[in-house]
Amino acid sequence: MGKSSVSDLSEHVFDLIQELFSIDPLLLTSVMPQLEFKLKSNDGEERLAVVRLLAKLFGAKDSELATQNRPLWQCFLGRFNDIHVPVRLESVKFASHCLMNHPDLARDLTEFLKVRSHDPEEAIRHDVIVTIINAGKKDLNLVNDQLLGFVRERTLDKRWRVRKEAMMGLAQLFKKYCLHHEAGKEQAQKISWIKDKLLHIYYQNSIDDKLLVEKIFAQYMVPHSLDTEEKMKCLYYLYACLDTNAVKALNEMWKCQNMLRGLVRELLDLHKLPASEANTTAMFGKLMTISKNLPDAGKAQDFMKRFNQVLGEDEKLRVQLDTLISPTCSCKQAELCVREITRKLTFPKQPTNPFLEMVKFLLERIAPVHIDSEAISALVKLLNKSIEGTADDDEEGVTPDTAIRSGLELLKVLSFTHPTAFHSAETYESLLQCLKMEDDKVAEAAIQIFRNTGQKIETELQQIRSTLIPVLHQKAKRGTPHQAKQAVHCIHAIFCNKEVQLAQIFEPLSRSLNADVPEQLITPLVSLGHISLLAPDQFASPMKAIVANFIVKDLLMNDRSVGNKNGKLWTSDEEVSPEVLAKVQAIKLLVRWLLGMKNNQSKSANSTLRLLSAMLVSEGDLTEQKKISKSDMSRLRLAAGGAIMKLAQEPVYHDIITPEQFQLCGLVINDECYQVRQIFAQKLHLALVKLLLPLEYLAVFSLCAKDPVKERRAHARQCLLKNISIRREFINNNPLAHDKMMSLLPEYVVPYMIHLLAHDPDFTKPQDFEQLRDLKECLWFMLEVLMVQNENNSHAFLRKMVENIKQTKDAQCPDDPKANEKLYIVCDVALFVIVNKSTACHLESPKDPVLPSKFYTPPDKDLINDKEYLSSEARTVLLTGKPKPSPVLSTVNKTLTVPGRRVYNKTTGSDSNTSTHSQPSSPVTKTRDVVTESSEGGARENEENPVITKTDEGKKEDTVTSDLTTGASTIPKPRRGRPPKATPSPLANEKEGGAGKGRKRAAPAQDSAPSGEPNSIKIPKAEDVTQILDLQR
Repeated sequence: MGKSSVSDLSEHVFDLIQELFSIDPLLLTSVMPQLEFKLKSNDGEERLAVVRLLAKLFGAKDSELATQNRPLWQCFLGRFNDIHVPVRLESVKFASHCLMNHPDLARDLTEFLKVRSHDPEEAIRHDVIVTIINAGKKDLNLVNDQLLGFVRERTLDKRWRVRKEAMMGLAQLFKKYCLHHEAGKEQAQKISWIKDKLLHIYYQNSIDDKLLVEKIFAQYMVPHSLDTEEKMKCLYYLYACLDTNAVKALNEMWKCQNMLRGLVRELLDLHKLPASEANTTAMFGKLMTISKNLPDAGKAQDFMKRFNQVLGEDEKLRVQLDTLISPTCSCKQAELCVREITRKLTFPKQPTNPFLEMVKFLLERIAPVHIDSEAISALVKLLNKSIEGTADDDEEGVTPDTAIRSGLELLKVLSFTHPTAFHSAETYESLLQCLKMEDDKVAEAAIQIFRNTGQKIETELQQIRSTLIPVLHQKAKRGTPHQAKQAVHCIHAIFCNKEVQLAQIFEPLSRSLNADVPEQLITPLVSLGHISLLAPDQFASPMKAIVANFIVKDLLMNDRSVGNKNGKLWTSDEEVSPEVLAKVQAIKLLVRWLLGMKNNQSKSANSTLRLLSAMLVSEGDLTEQKKISKSDMSRLRLAAGGAIMKLAQEPVYHDIITPEQFQLCGLVINDECYQVRQIFAQKLHLALVKLLLPLEYLAVFSLCAKDPVKERRAHARQCLLKNISIRREFINNNPLAHDKMMSLLPEYVVPYMIHLLAHDPDFTKPQDFEQLRDLKECLWFMLEVLMVQNENNSHAFLRKMVENIKQTKDAQCPDDPKANEKLYIVCDVALFVIVNKSTACHLESPKDPVLPSKFYTPPDKDLINDKEYLSSEARTVLLTGKPKPSPVLSTVNKTLTVPGRRVYNKTTGSDSNTSTHSQPSSPVTKTRDVVTESSEGGARENEENPVITKTDEGKKEDTVTSDLTTGASTIPKPRRGRPPKATPSPLANEKEGGAGKGRKRAAPAQDSAPSGEPNSIKIPKAEDVTQILDLQR
């Protein structure tokens, strides 16, 4: 090994060392220190050769070199962080043999593998996964939880190859140890998280990830090769053990596959029609949508066009594909169809056929490999065994109650995607047994399955029909609210004489309504509401008398009980008073009644909207008798805001909603109660994303810039991104949408946003710098998302739109100079933001924007409004002034203030669940509630409301000084407030406009905040960056 060596063996010296080591390690006692020296050589290739040698010496099965020569072992481990990529790669490959042959060295290797799992080189991250998985497949005891955690992390790697290896590796471990129990239940429990983790990946945006999850589910989690009974047993108990998000992901997977089957079915239907230009255009649209559900959308489009051409030419291929997507296709039949279609497309044979691979992807997604009539029967038998107590529930790690409930939920989901598979007397007999069980959720799921699948019961299964009808009547009259809703819908869906059936429910319920017993009102109100929605022609008129005499006059306009005065802004569902629950259902009944009628001939909608507006103006206390608790008021504000939003989804009612009512509805997103803001924002997003709500409601999200809770602002931004993306995609995919650009193009939200902000009750002093900063924040919250790209010169279009608004007047109050001035100031702030954020906005606008006539008067062409309403000082403050203090609190004792809100004290101990109002500084000004945000992002109680105010110099200072022992605190001087109510009557207030009323200061979340809200919004998470030597991530 010395430099002076000229022996012929010099180039084989490492092979010689290995052979000598295998004979007797003691022969190399004097050589080992030189190997350590060689490991530190400046020559990368020399280090690589030494690492290869030592990997064999340390990794040999009976080698004790690592324990005997610790300095050399530590020096060797250092090569995991070598600057030379091949050296790091070789080190990682060694780890696999080391883990298998020397489990005692796993602890030493773990830390170095952790660093390499974040290596900038894709190949090294990939090999780390291979190393760990190979060891795990040999024996799960060889890999600790930390090592498995590294694989878990890499399922979200930025490179597809690495993600795929990690996901497939975990799937193989799951099948080996959890499905086949090759190492016992204890080891299976150790990796029980794998099933949830793999399904969670279905939430990722990449179609490759989704397709791989589907493949893993079909081959590793519930192998389709198993016989039907074994396969369904796997699915039955897997579904019972999944966490909530994994269940949602699995449901979404079936939903996507069913949607794709529907698209292929529609494509085949188009092939049956005579050729025409309209037919060709429709086919192209279907092909484009199908392509988006396959990997590599660009190639997928070309291959799907080619596949469509083959379909048009080959009738036998169309027949096979039609059989495959038929609702009656069995799993075995599906396999034969896929094989036959694949065989037809393999000619001529090629080594690689990307076209065939793409078609296989499509067939795998649409083929029913798990669910058919036989599979549903097997699931029902498992459910019966769980009900009878003869199943293996405990052995599978679930309680019988959990198995029954999750089994019914599984059947309910499958009833949406495979309704035909349920049509058998045996299946329906079992479901009837479930209807009679005490578990409300089980009965509700059973009714919904009947609703989804029972269309042929009346004609083919008379015995089931005669048993089912009285059960549904009983559930509609005396079941839970959810059961009542499903029972009414079930009767409407599956029976021919639905009018008679519904009348037999409607009449006794309408006669028995009694506001003095609110506990017994909720189910009847739900049933009556859904009956009037489903059969308006029959029940709209009798409902009018009920609405006028009972719902409004007797129930909503009276407070019979006194609420709990604990000061909480939100309580759990169980703590809400029955009277308030009845009022919430009464509001929903009004909406359902109107949605059923779909006309405003009797002006009932106007009256209802005035009532809902009065509810918001009075902050939920419609009678203003102060009997109702704060948490119950929150429930009623949420119900009223949601009701207006629901009515706006029907065009006939959207047209009569006034700007004032729209503003009141929008201000609910700034409510003082965290849960009201959270639930309202979720409902708003869901309606917008389905294109059910008019574009103006998207403007409401701009108010979320004021939300003190970071998570709510982040959620609102993600909602905006999603909604804008969906609208742009819809416009691109639908040529007819170009005629409705004003209601679809995201940029057209700007006029609505400007009008909404001009009437924001926080905007009281047009030249106040703090309020102008607020306006800028709200405007930029929306404009930032709109201006991500300058598509079709959209920045110039936005500028032109805002300039056009300045040439009009506020249609809400055109003769009010102050209102118009506020409108023009918002325009100037918007122009300021656009001009400062875009250099392309000064170009010529591609077309002249159209402004909504409900909010703006026609532009006055004789008058040019070129006045600048922002002072130069205001512009300077907006441009260079100190940034607006963040509402995120770094500690609990730091405080926050936002203009125009009621101020709350922070209390301590058991009093932290109560809110204490400060006294307004002026009888004219009624301030709103001030809110805080915890440093953890809004996990505090609604009632804990410390306050931050500003000194004259604009610096934050604490104005709540709490004694740590007594909890005493000083009350800060209140900020400017919202306008006072002009009259004591909420109805009178609403008639006068109500702008600026019914809205209270947003508050942080309670610990009891509903945790069930699906977190469909994903925010990127930065990888943990590790820097070792000169390696950088």
